[in-house]
Amino acid sequence: MPPPTKLAIATGVVLRLVKEEASYHKEIEQQEERIKKSETSEGDQNAEYTLRQERQALQETRNVLPAMKVKIEQAVERLEEELEESKDAGGEAPTDEVKKAREAIEAGKKAISEAS
Repeated sequence: MPPPTKLAIATGVVLRLVKEEASYHKEIEQQEERIKKSETSEGDQNAEYTLRQERQALQETRNVLPAMKVKIEQAVERLEEELEESKDAGGEAPTDEVKKAREAIEAGKKAISEAS
């Protein structure tokens, strides 16, 4: 089995970052749900501390998103460069890799626009 091409690696990076960014959004939703649940429930003495910890975790997760956006932008840019290089090199990359790369670019740009 031949080693993966630069195009395949760059495609994988973009897809992984998009998936990671989506998981942060899911985590934010879950944390917001836990905070709402904690605010409405009658708690013990520890409830205030737990609520504060949940809010801090939510804020830390939100703080990660701008950095994720930058990473995705950089990865998409790199993938576009790799795609151009593969075209310039005479189209050596297999068509399925090119198709996956274009889909990854599309997914990356969609994630960037949703993060804005």
